[in-house]
Amino acid sequence: MRIAVVSDIHANLPAFEAALEDIRHRHADKVIVAGDVVGDGRQPAEVVALLRRHAFPAIRGNVDRKVVEAAALSGNALAERAGKKRHAELAWTTHQLGRAGLDWLAGLPESLTLRVGGSRLLVVHGSPLSDTDYVYPSLTPRALAAKLGADRPDVLACGHSHVPFARRISGVTVVNAGSVGRPVDGDPRGSYALVDLAVGRTPRARIVRFAFAAAEAAAAPGPPRG
Repeated sequence: MRIAVVSDIHANLPAFEAALEDIRHRHADKVIVAGDVVGDGRQPAEVVALLRRHAFPAIRGNVDRKVVEAAALSGNALAERAGKKRHAELAWTTHQLGRAGLDWLAGLPESLTLRVGGSRLLVVHGSPLSDTDYVYPSLTPRALAAKLGADRPDVLACGHSHVPFARRISGVTVVNAGSVGRPVDGDPRGSYALVDLAVGRTPRARIVRFAFAAAEAAAAPGPPRG
């Protein structure tokens, strides 16, 4: 089975649509979303609607979590925070999503585990430690062991850092899908990961780059980073 792992869409609808079109041409059997669906971009409601329509398995990222936490504040508290630059985007996003979108976001799990082709795939946003921890290409076997603990999946898939890579480390295929909607590693193209899982074969993963049309500047002020 070929699984496409996408992450860090950040409310960039044109980028997400371009990613899905590229994924279709590469004949992926399944799409999994590794968090940070919203934040920064100007179309959070449209991105959430597209995800709900396709019913892709998805997890919650750190920005998604912050939006849900902001939505739980009282009206006065939210209005007060909206006046502060670092909270303005969260308040704007909660307003754009509406109750149905916020309920969907709040219902996303922190991680997903799938068994495919005899392999176990663990999907997290940051790392198994937290949604704000990072997994970089420089990850060492010792650092991987500290992040995984006793849990040793065949494949660890994540996002959050916006720095894509795929490596085999101490018997674990580690893949960071990078960012669909907000690349920051010097390559203006978006990225996602393809993971091939088959019985009797070592899992294989690679990073795919795709181009997307640049969207207009985000409508919301003070977007959160991360």
